[in-house]
Amino acid sequence: MPSTLETQSLTGEPNISPLAGKPAPKELLLDVARLEKEYFERRPDLDDPNQLVSFGTSGHRGSPLRGTFNEAHILAITQAICEYRHQQGTDGPLYMGKDTHAVSEPAQRTALEVLAANNVETIIQQDDGITPTPVISRAILVYNRGRKQTDHLADGIVITPSHNPPEDGGFKYNPPDGGPADTDVTRWVENRANELLRAGNAGVKRIPFAKAIRSATTHQEDFVLPYVRDLKNVVDMDAIRGAHLKLGVDPLGGASLPYWEPINSIYGLDIVVTNPIVDPTFSFMTVDHDGKIRMDCSSPYAMARLVALKDQYQVAFGNDTDADRHGIVTPVAGLMNPNHYLAVAIRYLLKHRPQWSNTVAVGKTLVSSSMIDRVVKKLGRKLREVPVGFKWFVPGLVDGSYCFGGEESAGASFLRLDGTVWTTDKDGPIMDLLAAEITARTGKNPGEHYRELTAEFGIPYYTRIDAPATPEQKAKLAKLTPDAVKESDLAGEPITAKLTKAPGNDAPIGGLKVVAESGWFAARPSGTENIYKIYAESFKSQTHLNAILSEAQEMVNNALGSSAVVPGQGGRT
Repeated sequence: MPSTLETQSLTGEPNISPLAGKPAPKELLLDVARLEKEYFERRPDLDDPNQLVSFGTSGHRGSPLRGTFNEAHILAITQAICEYRHQQGTDGPLYMGKDTHAVSEPAQRTALEVLAANNVETIIQQDDGITPTPVISRAILVYNRGRKQTDHLADGIVITPSHNPPEDGGFKYNPPDGGPADTDVTRWVENRANELLRAGNAGVKRIPFAKAIRSATTHQEDFVLPYVRDLKNVVDMDAIRGAHLKLGVDPLGGASLPYWEPINSIYGLDIVVTNPIVDPTFSFMTVDHDGKIRMDCSSPYAMARLVALKDQYQVAFGNDTDADRHGIVTPVAGLMNPNHYLAVAIRYLLKHRPQWSNTVAVGKTLVSSSMIDRVVKKLGRKLREVPVGFKWFVPGLVDGSYCFGGEESAGASFLRLDGTVWTTDKDGPIMDLLAAEITARTGKNPGEHYRELTAEFGIPYYTRIDAPATPEQKAKLAKLTPDAVKESDLAGEPITAKLTKAPGNDAPIGGLKVVAESGWFAARPSGTENIYKIYAESFKSQTHLNAILSEAQEMVNNALGSSAVVPGQGGRT
């Protein structure tokens, strides 16, 4: 059963490595010393567009080994952020966190040298500690609460490539709304950073690290306890304690590790940290589906060690390295597909948050399961379907008009118990703890709740495949209009919607979604490879899903004016 995030070949069969789910062999392990040497010494080839600064849906990512994440990039990006925040009048503190990837520490040192030289007040975790993405988001929002645009607003940087392999690095900017920067922000920062790079970073202000860390503008504080103590305002921690649940967590060697023991201590819980190791080679990992080490808490292969322990705990959970994603493990379901848990979490929250207004909406990405649509409709609530990317949930979470925002890739956040904003970036730990709350208050774990949903609404069959596309075809796909699709039926049913804009906010989806009563597909170009991604779901059968996949690629190729390559079998999720 392929996971939601698992790519498939055009035959439809998952590209499964013989190493998948097995302990990482020594030959896969990273040479940390070489990586750091490349970070500091390698200069990007400015004639190679792949080695320029490029912000995707979650910041700039790359590897020193490929010339795509080096000191030169971080100097330029940080200077560009300093200039952007100055232009915007953002002169409050900048909260900076980092995860456990090998180049996150060097990148933080580089960034501090630039921030201090630009007189930016910067707050980092004390004692060179690690910090999850949601902790930075929450810190920004707490500082800015009640402040106006002119009141010295805070913003933030998180140094992480999320669940990417150990050799990768990432650098994200979160503006004063606490969430991932929107495209107008990232475009400005990207363009200015590349200007600086092309000029040899002559425009970058910088002081030595020894001076920067002692600068009057650099502050070291504890991010852990303020976040942990505030958890009782978003999750029913009393219910979890009262149920005396035995819980397990695998932080996958990431930034959530320092948070679990304080959570146990402060709330009197019994959460066993099954893997307390932090190792930049991530040698403790089991290998992901494609033979790479990847800290993907939604992959049954990467999560194999915790899944093997599923019967020892009433609920267990994991997070990726910056803890913005969640993976939920139950005795009955093993590792839950992210779509399944989102549907369970939404149904539970809408029934168990009496202080939330009945008018608040649920936000979902347009490639998430339509099981969510059925759950929300049954409860008489509003659904807002937005393009891929958590940034689209930020305005609704900030003003409280969205009670929940969730992605099919295992990222979500939701409001505080009183209906006010908690984070505007994905928060893995609260989704973990919500699974414990659901179990504590209902006596059934999320896997059992999902069985109830399938009994009521049917079993969804969901998959994602990749299909080849030239850069020209990708550009055309991103700009399609609904009338480019001439067909009127999808897998034997009348088409009810042809979408190139998201119905929840009318924003371009950068692709196409076609909907019928019992199924749908969405096609989006990849930002990094010469492929496009087809997401598809059927509420009828595997055979119906296969028909949707076949017709989906034919429709897309007809719209693009290219020959079709028809995929085969999909996967039930």
